[in-house]
Amino acid sequence: MIEAPSAYQHLCNLKIMKTLYLLRHAKSSWDDPGLADFDRALSGRGKRACRTLAEAIVSFGVAPALILCSSARRTQETFERVAPAFAKKYTLSVERQLYLASARKLLERLRRVPDGTHSALLIGHNPGLQRLAQMVAGGGDRSALDRLGAKFPTAALAEFNFSGTGWGTLDAGIAELVRLWSPRDAEKGDA
Repeated sequence: MIEAPSAYQHLCNLKIMKTLYLLRHAKSSWDDPGLADFDRALSGRGKRACRTLAEAIVSFGVAPALILCSSARRTQETFERVAPAFAKKYTLSVERQLYLASARKLLERLRRVPDGTHSALLIGHNPGLQRLAQMVAGGGDRSALDRLGAKFPTAALAEFNFSGTGWGTLDAGIAELVRLWSPRDAEKGDA
């Protein structure tokens, strides 16, 4: 005799919508050529972009449950400047292995996000971040996809939705690109 699945088993098998945010750090300073790349701070332009980014985060209702941040100075400064804009409480994990990580390494890290986490924000660096965004994008806003193919600017925020049983299902072509926003969009009035 075959038993019908319990309500709990049914819920476990449902595909739940997850949201992935990818944020490239704001513009960093090159004023001190002797400073290690890891230790570069935000430039004045980068700090201004963070103010605009924070406004967009509020406008879009960005509410990550988990934030994964590279331990480089410029990514942490970007986070610190926009953190008050997030719509709710979150867990923060600052991780050295995210610094200049490849798209594959970033994907591997995201696959280890706890399944109960409905949304995650990764703050990182190019080229890995742009390649990850291009890798997971399987569809979505055509204009945003075209822009993503050309460039992932500093202080840009990409938002993706994907359905799956957990973060371990995140893979190439599985996510829908909802938006790609950069501070220049605010200058053009697109925010």
